[in-house]
Amino acid sequence: MLYFLKKYLQGPRYQKLNRLDGKVVIITGCNRGIGKEEMAKRGARVYMACRNYEKCEEARLEIIKQSKNLQVFNRSLDLSSLVSVKLFVEEFLKQEHSLHILINNAAIVTKKRQLSSDGYELQLATNHLGHFLLTYLLLDTLRSSGPSRIVTISSNAHILALLNKQDLQSEKSFIWFKAFLQSKFCNTLFTLKLAEILQDSLVTANCLYPGLVLTDLLYENTWCLFHPLLRFFAKSIKSGAQTAIYLALDPELENKSGGFYVDMKQSYMPPWVRNPHLAHWLWQESLKMVKLETL
Repeated sequence: MLYFLKKYLQGPRYQKLNRLDGKVVIITGCNRGIGKEEMAKRGARVYMACRNYEKCEEARLEIIKQSKNLQVFNRSLDLSSLVSVKLFVEEFLKQEHSLHILINNAAIVTKKRQLSSDGYELQLATNHLGHFLLTYLLLDTLRSSGPSRIVTISSNAHILALLNKQDLQSEKSFIWFKAFLQSKFCNTLFTLKLAEILQDSLVTANCLYPGLVLTDLLYENTWCLFHPLLRFFAKSIKSGAQTAIYLALDPELENKSGGFYVDMKQSYMPPWVRNPHLAHWLWQESLKMVKLETL
């Protein structure tokens, strides 16, 4: 009985054998976590954008061994640094003229309030602002490469509607998990605004909640007494990657944008989440924070 419960909790698997030969993919934070080898196995040219070069190189060699695909590249990217994001994009565009899939996957959790090199709360800077700037700077390339896709790993934090416009950087009050959930809620709002901006293009933008996934990030930020329960109830890394793979690959989603997905199905977003005014406010605020002109 427990075996079948655990199997059920892992969720569905993406079974289609779509190939990605000739396609270019960027995945942030893929040295650990979400399905780091899947795109390479399908023949894509994969750029691994990671903060830790050594760990990324270790993962890159493992991916090459598993996939037999030599077109896997290790590129340094610190999403908490606006300079690092700009340098990454500059170097990428020197090598590639196309981008077909961008997976915004990287995330951090901090127990204490810390600031990025640009002076922003570190979780907001890494989980939202870095991905915001990265995506924004690559929009023209994504448009010219269409059909192309933007997939952002979010969470189900929007259920709690955690976005404090008066304290976006948690300066007045910092509760670590609340700040983390707010940064992930930003990922959802960012996706909604992206879908609106890109509606007349061949670029889609969707986000997802992978579920409770058994990554290092989860282990590092939970009390050790809960670890046996996590091992049972949490998804494996491979299971947690399935919805991201589905959004990146499935032909049926080529024209679907602005959705929030769980277990490879579009999930309901309540009105306070699908709020165009809030999404627009965050977009404009993010443009200011990354020092770009407003649209």
